[in-house]
Amino acid sequence: MIAFLEGTFIHQSPANIIVNVNGVGYDVNISLYTFGKIQNLSKGRLLIYLRISENEHSLFGFYDDAEKNLFLHLISVSGVGASTARVMLSGAAPAELANAIALGDEKTLERVKGIGAKTAKRIILELKDKVGKSDIVMEGFSSLPQNNLQNDALNALVSLGIAKNTAAEAVRKALKVMPEMQDVQELIKQALKNI
Repeated sequence: MIAFLEGTFIHQSPANIIVNVNGVGYDVNISLYTFGKIQNLSKGRLLIYLRISENEHSLFGFYDDAEKNLFLHLISVSGVGASTARVMLSGAAPAELANAIALGDEKTLERVKGIGAKTAKRIILELKDKVGKSDIVMEGFSSLPQNNLQNDALNALVSLGIAKNTAAEAVRKALKVMPEMQDVQELIKQALKNI
């Protein structure tokens, strides 16, 4: 199994990259998310997933663990293949996609080409608990503005025994109503009203 490839990026496009590793060129499928992260680099490391089928061996490359882990979760869902998962990760950042799954947001998933209502429901049903417990949701949550205030409130709610995805949505709703809020205790109180 190949865990990662590290080398010189010979050719890059939004869909694939050729990585020269000690004179061997590996053609790696990537998402737009990964392309956005590496497009200005001439060398680097990509995490790899090797898909072996009857007719071909394909490499899929990822910029970070969050993207690779979400990809692995997605392909575990019946009806979601590696190509579809790559398209999904091209349509949204891993944290955004994970948040949509954790919060049961079918509409966000349906915006991805090739994902219909049935597939979106199946993805949410099979992955909501797995993704909700992962650090991907936390990463997406903390990348929002006012992350110290939000993280403090989120951590407090989780320590009270509230599920991370439920707590994250409650804090989001509270900040949507009162975006100027700067007091963590008040934010926690308002978030508790949304649960």
